[in-house]
Amino acid sequence: MAHDKFPSIFVFDVNETLLDITTLEPLFDRIFGDGRILREWFAQLILYSQTMTLSGIYVPFGELGVGTLQMIANIHQATVGDGDIAELKERMSTMPAHPDAAPALTRFRDAGFRLVTLTNSASGASPTPLETAGLSHFFERHFNVDAAGKFKPAPETYGLVAQKLAVKPADLCLVACHLWDTIGAQAAGCRGAFITRSGNAMLPVPGVPVPDLIAPELATLADQIIGRQ
Repeated sequence: MAHDKFPSIFVFDVNETLLDITTLEPLFDRIFGDGRILREWFAQLILYSQTMTLSGIYVPFGELGVGTLQMIANIHQATVGDGDIAELKERMSTMPAHPDAAPALTRFRDAGFRLVTLTNSASGASPTPLETAGLSHFFERHFNVDAAGKFKPAPETYGLVAQKLAVKPADLCLVACHLWDTIGAQAAGCRGAFITRSGNAMLPVPGVPVPDLIAPELATLADQIIGRQ
């Protein structure tokens, strides 16, 4: 697999793909008595972000995250106070990088690939979560969905990256540990690389785009790409 046959620009999802969201579990364990509610909250957050886009509505991802926490608390008859909301925001802004992230990104960068990010999260003041996690410097550009006014996997979000980089969608490969994200990217004309981190798996349904690359972690993905140049 050579540069001329596969995109040389890799677009990385951020939350869970690069940053470890499991560090939010203590908050959910304290509020609900079960850290696994984190997964329910995150799934509902993605569901309602996509609902907003399909309905022609846009609110910042962070605000949606707070509202989703309050909704989940109502469902489970738990109480969420101002301190809990402040802790959610603090934990979201200080998630550590997955251990495989920096070594893999170093290999991609040293091999000559261009690296950018695309996230549903709105841009914020410095230090950003990626800066705090020590990963920001690997990327030439950071994109979020604010300019598109739509959340991933709307095709406009991936198209925005191609437009800003002055390339075609086919020149991009999205790297994400969420299959809904790679499906959206592939439907928009990009390539897709799926990282099967814990809590994520393939959707075995005919007609669903199969990712161009599948790897259990970023280091293995780097092996697949760089080792076959």
